Amino acid sequence: MSGAVVWLTGLPSSGKSTFAGRLVARLRAVGRPAVVLDGDEVRDALVPRPGYTPEERDSFYATLARLAALLARQELVVLVAATGHRRTYRDQARALSPRFLEVFLDVPAEECRRRDKKGLYAQAVRETIPNLPGAGAEFEPPKAPEVVARGGEDAGALDEILSRLDLAPTGPR
Repeated sequence: MSGAVVWLTGLPSSGKSTFAGRLVARLRAVGRPAVVLDGDEVRDALVPRPGYTPEERDSFYATLARLAALLARQELVVLVAATGHRRTYRDQARALSPRFLEVFLDVPAEECRRRDKKGLYAQAVRETIPNLPGAGAEFEPPKAPEVVARGGEDAGALDEILSRLDLAPTGPR
């Protein structure tokens, strides 16, 4: 059994955390040890808390990539639910990981804005958050993700990930 990093990327409010919750449940249902590293939760756990300047984001995503790879080397499936808006962030994680899958939550920006429970897009318009990916900062979508999901509830994408991890697609949907 080997560990893996499954990086869930997409615009803010594209469903990364929802998808991670469904995927971790499916992995555990087939007896596969898994952990979720949600970008917001990891930020809250780090001291000092990382900010959002370009330099602080570079540092945060380097830390997140290293942490995910460390856990994957312990034979866990690590689900990283983090925007990682620059390809270089995800490429760095891929290079460090024993096994890596990039999952793109391909949700239109208008839909992300509509379901934004945190109010991030509204804050970006008011310039309280001047560099929100997809609204002030560029989001670089993956060029060749292993899996494309159409939001947090995409059962077909969940099955595809389990297949790519050589696990039977069984368990609760």
